[in-house]
Amino acid sequence: MNIIRNLTVTIRKTTNKSSYWILKGIGMSCKNLISIIIPIYNVQKLLDRCIESVVCQTHSNLEIILVDDGSPDDCPHICDEWAEKDSRIKVIHKKNGGLSDARNAGMKIAKGEFIGFIDSDDWIAPEMYERLLHAIITDHSDIAACNVKMVWEDDSKSRMLTQQNNCILNKGQAQSALLDESILKQPVWYKLYRRSIIENIPFEKGKYHEDVFWSFQAIGNASYVSIIDYVGYYYWQRSGSIMGEKYSLNRLDAVEGKCKRQDYFREYFPELESKGLIDLWFTCLYHGQTALRELKKKEKTQALETLNDIINKYPIDKDDIKDLKNVHRIWILLEKISFVKVCKVRNLLKIGI
Repeated sequence: MNIIRNLTVTIRKTTNKSSYWILKGIGMSCKNLISIIIPIYNVQKLLDRCIESVVCQTHSNLEIILVDDGSPDDCPHICDEWAEKDSRIKVIHKKNGGLSDARNAGMKIAKGEFIGFIDSDDWIAPEMYERLLHAIITDHSDIAACNVKMVWEDDSKSRMLTQQNNCILNKGQAQSALLDESILKQPVWYKLYRRSIIENIPFEKGKYHEDVFWSFQAIGNASYVSIIDYVGYYYWQRSGSIMGEKYSLNRLDAVEGKCKRQDYFREYFPELESKGLIDLWFTCLYHGQTALRELKKKEKTQALETLNDIINKYPIDKDDIKDLKNVHRIWILLEKISFVKVCKVRNLLKIGI
């Protein structure tokens, strides 16, 4: 492992696939308890599919925590029925508090050395947790991520959300990849975490895009992050999801999350400050353009004022953008002059929409 540690990015060799099947055959990882937290709200038609995919995991040493977040449908009853059928299942019935609150409730009672999260309208492949755990153990990492396939309820053709890769990243490389949304994405639900690195990081309650506030902190506590080339998570796309809703001021939570990330970078990852600033400024442009197109006058004004305040609070200078392509650098420089005018011009030119 010393050789691996000295490499910038370690590409996992094919021989590891052989070692995976050897370890699988002797049940080397079965002793490790994995706690899987599933927040549940208003998904009665989809819940059985999700739970069944977890119950049938090839890694059987599981603690399955179903968090009924005050669901108004038949989900509470479905949860209790599953608990009667499988002793590994624990059910929490609580007042509705949102996704973050439900995840936090699950984390409070989780006993596993490792923790995973699943959204209750999604499902997972049979070997997902076995393979993720194997990667963590063999790579001496703290987080492992697999591939995600997006599946639509209207039977549109499925596609990959993640880039297929097979590598080990140190925390700096992982933060950079998360910034790029390249081989690492924000969502927590297609990853497995060593409990010790996340147990003191609560999810922020009442936020849209809650994973933006959380993921950079988890990576900051990790020594290494493993990425495996295995489709383990199936991400169900339905019209009622947050991303399918009409744009609202709540979506600015994503910008707030990136502001907190920028503060974190300033303290712990100064080498990523410039890259983080560029991402933050272009995120503000996207939200400014969207606010102009989709919000009513009062909310539009509020959103643009908030975004303008953010770019003033997090100033960017020429050194930060010196390595950008000319076209991107020009947009940043124009944004410094007049944020709102640049958003209007980009909308007219249909850039970034």
